[in-house]
Amino acid sequence: MTEPKRPTLRDIANAAGLSKAATSYALRGLRGSDKTVARVRAIAEEMGWTADPVARALAGGPSGNVAILGSLSDLWRQGLAVMLSEALHERGMFSAIADVDTSPERERDVLLSLPTRRVDAAIVLPVDPSAAYWADVPERIRLVSVGDALPLRPAARSVLFDNEFGISTALEHLAGLGHRRVGLLTPSLPSTPGRPAQLLVERLGEAMGLRISVASSRPSVAGASEAARALLTGETRPTALFCLSDSLAFGAYSAARSLGLAVPEELSIMGFDDSELAPLVSPELTSFGWDESAIVAAAVRGVADEHAPPSVMFRPDFLVRGSTSPARQP
Repeated sequence: MTEPKRPTLRDIANAAGLSKAATSYALRGLRGSDKTVARVRAIAEEMGWTADPVARALAGGPSGNVAILGSLSDLWRQGLAVMLSEALHERGMFSAIADVDTSPERERDVLLSLPTRRVDAAIVLPVDPSAAYWADVPERIRLVSVGDALPLRPAARSVLFDNEFGISTALEHLAGLGHRRVGLLTPSLPSTPGRPAQLLVERLGEAMGLRISVASSRPSVAGASEAARALLTGETRPTALFCLSDSLAFGAYSAARSLGLAVPEELSIMGFDDSELAPLVSPELTSFGWDESAIVAAAVRGVADEHAPPSVMFRPDFLVRGSTSPARQP
């Protein structure tokens, strides 16, 4: 006796009057109305379709699954992750977002788990872009790195930011307002050759005659408030704080308020990524606007298009608002 022929995905699609893709989505409950999903699953059950054949049918080709991972405590990065997820969905792909905090160990563990999760690609906002574990991700998983290049994964595509332009513009603005003592708030991420923002601030600041004091913080408002207080209660208080993310800048507002310092009269504050809250705080935050839609489009193209350029760089727009003013020397 011969074993009855198992129904294929095409058999289910023909019976349902749908495309193979639409049938696959309905079987997994990912797309389609409740009525369509129920109808397709009923047809599959009647034809003897089981979960195992579904998995085997899908395993033969790309899954359409894309991981989005990075340190997502920062408000701007959270918004970017959501935009990436929505853009992937519009291209018929599916995403899972993983927050690895600021931990290289967690980043490594998530990366090394990707092969078992049937992931085709990953869009990463790396915690440690120069770590050895990037080379351990299988070549079949396409990597697109946002913000930093991955030196140990040269085939990875990169979406980079022109930090030198942004930092030099920020320091020139503060120097032009008469500030000579500037505090720098940085996220507590590993410092690597591919992440030179802090070094840029110190080098360019020295060339402009600025005295730069540095404090690192977890990328959260509470952590930044504590780090800013440490700078502002030091022996030589800065007259301006330059924060390498708006989340850190909001923490600086909190610290200034707790110390009774008026912004911007007694303390100028500047952010770096123009989160949607930047115009809502008082005074409105001076920051840098990045074209998030174009950044997301470049990252998604890096995943979906084999002919995408290996690297794309974006330059920010400087947005002067009410949180910076001429220095008042204490």
